[in-house]
Amino acid sequence: MESSVKNKIEHYCAYQERCHFDVKNKLNKLGIFGNQLDEYICYLIDENFLSETRYSEAFVRGKYNYNSWGRNKIKMKLKSKNISEWNINNALKQITEEDYENKLYKICEKQIQQDDTSDEVKNKIIRSLIQKGWEMDLIIKCLNRLIK
Repeated sequence: MESSVKNKIEHYCAYQERCHFDVKNKLNKLGIFGNQLDEYICYLIDENFLSETRYSEAFVRGKYNYNSWGRNKIKMKLKSKNISEWNINNALKQITEEDYENKLYKICEKQIQQDDTSDEVKNKIIRSLIQKGWEMDLIIKCLNRLIK
């Protein structure tokens, strides 16, 4: 293994959690392919620089807490990075059902203007929350609780 590439990829993984997909792309940009690429991936896993479980857990925490993404969008993005179904489901277990519904309630509350609760506003809120990955049935339930 070339030490300059090794140092770059170690730093890349140490800076923040990465998944195999991202690391492979980075190594490809550095001109590493085939068996050599596999050697680097194995080295990173052995030295604990790379862990799909750790990555998926950090991804879920970050996107849920800071970006207010729902489960659907989180799942879709993790699948696009070739994360296993087991890792996705395991990482999503960090979000309790009660916390999930409370967060949605707060988001809905924030988006509703007290003076305007027309169907147009309600539809706009529904569209924006679906785009952020929240489930339609939970959105409707939450809005019905807020708009009486």
